[in-house]
Amino acid sequence: MSRADTGDTEDPDREIRLLKNPDGQWTARDLRVGVTAQGESRSAALDNLDAVVAAVEGDGGHPPTDEEIRDLDVDPEVARSQDDDLPDVLQ
Repeated sequence: MSRADTGDTEDPDREIRLLKNPDGQWTARDLRVGVTAQGESRSAALDNLDAVVAAVEGDGGHPPTDEEIRDLDVDPEVARSQDDDLPDVLQ
């Protein structure tokens, strides 16, 4: 296992670990945030990790578009009319 720091963050305590999996994929883990991502190459794993960290820290992602909601076989109007209660399985 190796350690890498992309150097593109203001947080000097950021520690990232890279692991080459037996199947040839790479796993990258941000130890400070506690998230993991994979990719077919080291750079892909690091890019995916940066996207996950950005989403978790509130700097990434976007509200789903109607098309993205439909791709999940959900009617956007029905989805928007639901209250904010979590489904039973998530409570």
